[in-house]
Amino acid sequence: MKTQILSLDGKSQGTIELPPQFSEEYRPDIIKRSFYSIQNNKRQPYGTDPLAGLKTSAQFIGRRRAYGSHQNRAMHRTKRIRTGSGYLTGRAREVPQAVKGRRAHPPKAEKNWTQKINDKERLLAIRSGITATADADLVQKRNHQLGDIKLPIIIDDKINTLKKTKDVKDILEKIGLKPELERTEQKKIRAGVGKTRTRKYKKKVGPLIVTSGETTLKNTAKNIPGINIAAVNSLNTELLAPGAEPGRLTIWTKSAIETLKKEKLYLQ
Repeated sequence: MKTQILSLDGKSQGTIELPPQFSEEYRPDIIKRSFYSIQNNKRQPYGTDPLAGLKTSAQFIGRRRAYGSHQNRAMHRTKRIRTGSGYLTGRAREVPQAVKGRRAHPPKAEKNWTQKINDKERLLAIRSGITATADADLVQKRNHQLGDIKLPIIIDDKINTLKKTKDVKDILEKIGLKPELERTEQKKIRAGVGKTRTRKYKKKVGPLIVTSGETTLKNTAKNIPGINIAAVNSLNTELLAPGAEPGRLTIWTKSAIETLKKEKLYLQ
């Protein structure tokens, strides 16, 4: 299947044959599995202090004739605070049902959150994600504003030479992505306590620009809301399908498509 190559003015300047990665079967189940594998492997371990709720002078005295014994007093046999006098005398501690006691099953920092995935499944998920970027129905389902744009979008390599953010925005508008840029500029305040924990605003995911390798475009376009720049050999389902929802609006450079052809990336 052939598709057109766009110049920086948004005009067609030839066609190019799409590599076989765009012809993979659409597998949302494999994409979802791969996405959550990446998310879980990035998760930071967390847990409580192993001594939380145990730092107390409370003790249990089980000898019947000892001073302060808990035997033969019709009271729960648990550790209690022993003080000469005061309201804390006899207060239970340590057990989960006691005030300031430990938790029954607290989260533990040694828990392993990682999820393994087979290489064949991971590569299949990436190819399926690439296929979804060329499906207009899936892209519009993610609420990307396409208009009359034909997918996939392949642009000339001269975009890598741009040094100003304003120039990148002008080119994206000439291609026909002005409504998409307006959509990604919108943000709203998050509901709940998350707004007090370094994530006050919810931002929208915009286009993904795929290049053949590391380029200065990564610094040039980083201030455009919602846009990500990635090398073709570093693609994953987290970039191609944010939130495990395939069909992200993706812009490919001509050299990125040629790299997929020559090096046969993500093929078994």
